[in-house]
Amino acid sequence: MFDFNGSVKGSTVLIIRLSAIGDVVMASPLLKAIRCTWPNVHITWLVEPQAMPLLIDNDEIDRIVVWPKGNWKKLFRTLRWWRLIREIRDFLVELRAERYDLALDLQGLFKSGIWAWLSGARERVGLGSREGSGLLMTRVVDRKGGDPRRIGSEYLHLAQELGLQADDFFMHVGVSTADEAAAAEIAQSHGPAGYVVGCPFTTRPQKHWVEAYWADLARQLYERLGARLVLLGGPGDREAAARIAAAAGEAVDNRVGETSLTGAAAIISHARLLIGVDTGLTHMGPAFNVPTIALFGSTCPYLETGRDNTVVIYHELPCSPCRRNPTCGGRFDCLTGISVDEVMGQVERLLSRAESMA
Repeated sequence: MFDFNGSVKGSTVLIIRLSAIGDVVMASPLLKAIRCTWPNVHITWLVEPQAMPLLIDNDEIDRIVVWPKGNWKKLFRTLRWWRLIREIRDFLVELRAERYDLALDLQGLFKSGIWAWLSGARERVGLGSREGSGLLMTRVVDRKGGDPRRIGSEYLHLAQELGLQADDFFMHVGVSTADEAAAAEIAQSHGPAGYVVGCPFTTRPQKHWVEAYWADLARQLYERLGARLVLLGGPGDREAAARIAAAAGEAVDNRVGETSLTGAAAIISHARLLIGVDTGLTHMGPAFNVPTIALFGSTCPYLETGRDNTVVIYHELPCSPCRRNPTCGGRFDCLTGISVDEVMGQVERLLSRAESMA
């Protein structure tokens, strides 16, 4: 058992997971584990602006501190030194507004470890600390201590090392009342057949499935199930989404670039099923217990989710996972080898199972 009496009223924990969206979602089970083990603890989460919306409506969090890294970079590039110094000073005052008993650096990098140290926390635990950040911790937990096949295995392992109650270790995403109402309206517009969410986009092309496959998949979903494919993504994905929508016709409901991050989460929560590549939105399927098919190729962050209604399709090749260093000359055989028929087979299996349990 970790030497921290979080059950004492007034005890405080600082969680540091600055980014990215998928990692923040996968780290979210720690909140409930902490709350169940130490019910009186006050929890603060330090995060960057992009992922902050995922935390706002999470009832397990007492306070959110946002690190404006992007703005600091802009001030540095434009040589606005005094403004930068003032912002750093104000941020440190906000961060240290509480006396933390425990800081958990889930990112394990210098940029996260330095804030754990500057927070003044009495005990600082780093998860797989590297880049020298381990020197700033009072304890380091090996990131690879858990089952690498399970989603968020490193966070589950940390919970176990801390002696937290981790039997019900599932991801959680908070959704606002406004986002829920908007998503319910979209669900109603799709009628009794419902809709399937498609998450085709990431910032790395080696994680993408073939655009033509998405269009073919959408047509088959519409023809066989009567369900349209609702495409989700950010503003930078609009052109690719438009090409898929143009090829699929009425089988696609293109919402790319139209929703906030939490708005997309709410749409996922109402979906009949989700199909996506290795991106943050895909990880929200298991978070909402929505039947999910995850398509992995150059990356394989997990094969097990703890959910019976989630399946990972991954064709392991001698060169995989290549992550950021593909050796195939841009062919991405690991992903092109996943056929539409294979995906549709899993769609029918998961939906049949869901209907039998309804």
